[in-house]
Amino acid sequence: MNRSIYAMQVFRGILATALLAPAVAVVAAQNRTEITLPGTRVFPESITSTADGTLIVGSLGHGNILRIAPGKTEAEEWIKAGTGGLNSVLGVYADEKRNLLWVCSNKFAKTGEATSVKTFDLIRGATKNTYALPGADPLCNDIAVGADGTAYITDTNQSSVVILKPGASSLEIAAKDPLLAGADGVAFGDDSTLYVNSVTTGKFLRLDLAPDGKAKSVVELKLPRPLVHPDGMRTIGKQKLLMAENSGKMTIVTFEDPEMQNVVLRTLKEGLEATPAVTATKGMAWIVEGKLNYMNDPGFKDKDPGTFKMYAVPLPKN
Repeated sequence: MNRSIYAMQVFRGILATALLAPAVAVVAAQNRTEITLPGTRVFPESITSTADGTLIVGSLGHGNILRIAPGKTEAEEWIKAGTGGLNSVLGVYADEKRNLLWVCSNKFAKTGEATSVKTFDLIRGATKNTYALPGADPLCNDIAVGADGTAYITDTNQSSVVILKPGASSLEIAAKDPLLAGADGVAFGDDSTLYVNSVTTGKFLRLDLAPDGKAKSVVELKLPRPLVHPDGMRTIGKQKLLMAENSGKMTIVTFEDPEMQNVVLRTLKEGLEATPAVTATKGMAWIVEGKLNYMNDPGFKDKDPGTFKMYAVPLPKN
């Protein structure tokens, strides 16, 4: 073979490989379905994500926040424990429109900053603001942010949902009702409809919001089966949610009948250890094993929970 022709063929092969590499990387990024979190006794309680595929994990066990870059499977510490007074971390929520990471920080020990919702810069992780939850014994559990920037925070201990309106310096009560006992996961169905579940009672509730952002009503919805310690929720479409149950199950939640009183549950993944949180990005639904029973159940408290993993499955097209 003529040497010049052979050299040209080799060059073309190298060029084709170089052009193919980015495409392979994109496919790999979309195909990651399992991530093992580093360290022991992480006890992740909440996860969130951004549109580029970044995953963010709040650690109840370590009081810090981890971040996993798009397409990667290695989590790195991003916001250290104690940053800006950060205590035990429950809910985390990425608000890309306002470049904020919202974090539920709880005081479980005698020392440390009061239970609050905190904000950090979503890009740099720098401390922004702190808003203490009102009441004698609050528990900041999870967060959802409306289209207008109003943040809604569940208070599990005080059967309430509190809000922070744009420009406000303190939280106020949006809803307080016996039905909200054990309030945990929170997500929007649309701009005027907020859904809350109860980790203690298994109830699934709809809050109809008034123009001022507060709840006009709290309605218990009908379930096709009992929920087992329902927890984190994320909006994945209009009147369509992703929900974690601590029975090791991830479910899509929709609604039927004109009054939307009946809940429809579609299981996406099950058979995992206690799972408190979900998120969705890049067409994938993620769930994390929190294994919080190893912290709370006397029968498990001194046992080794092993590793903590996140799993992903494709979101259905319909």
